[in-house]
Amino acid sequence: MEFRRDITKPWIRSEPEGYKRRRAHRVLARLSRRYPGAKIALRYRTSMQLLAAVIMSAQATDKKVNEITAALFKKYKTVDDFANADPRRFAEEIRAIGFYRQKALSIVTSARIIREKFGGKIPRTMEEMLTLRGVARKTANVVLGNAYGVVEGIAVDTHVRRLSQRLGFSTEDDPVKIERDLMRLFPKKDWFTLTYTLIDHGRAICTARGRKCSLCPVKDICPASLV
Repeated sequence: MEFRRDITKPWIRSEPEGYKRRRAHRVLARLSRRYPGAKIALRYRTSMQLLAAVIMSAQATDKKVNEITAALFKKYKTVDDFANADPRRFAEEIRAIGFYRQKALSIVTSARIIREKFGGKIPRTMEEMLTLRGVARKTANVVLGNAYGVVEGIAVDTHVRRLSQRLGFSTEDDPVKIERDLMRLFPKKDWFTLTYTLIDHGRAICTARGRKCSLCPVKDICPASLV
């Protein structure tokens, strides 16, 4: 099957599922060679710090979050440290990041829930993670996978969403629906790696501001390729 360079969403919808799955596996294989050992960029030492960093990263760059947490995490390490914080004071400490008031309330409230309902331990299941304030599937997937090696889904951030659409893996806009499409295309053993491989490619080549298709290792099997 030839790939048209001006591929459209209706064409993607008509691509046979088996062919799409084989193409998806080829894409991941090539990108994995380009970005070996792709992993989370957020810096943390404890699982609670990881949760806090992921909540802060919503609509913010990992670079900005790491700048803030470099000093913040010297003060806040444990669940108790975060649970005992005053939300208003904590908000001022992360003021440099967008939506800092909401994020501060989510982090402090989640820490209190973890202390009261989960014995001070970060939950180990998706169902339990989703009971925390400010935690949706993306955050839950990131924390579960990195803290415990528990993989219950695929974390769909802005990079994964953009690349999933450009690569023809999904025509959806909703992250939950995109995650569903990806889970159908890829075996569970690849879910965790897929997230960080797509993120690295989204930062390096297939960026939001412009695509460097001439440098892309999957340009010949990408429906959105410009070359």
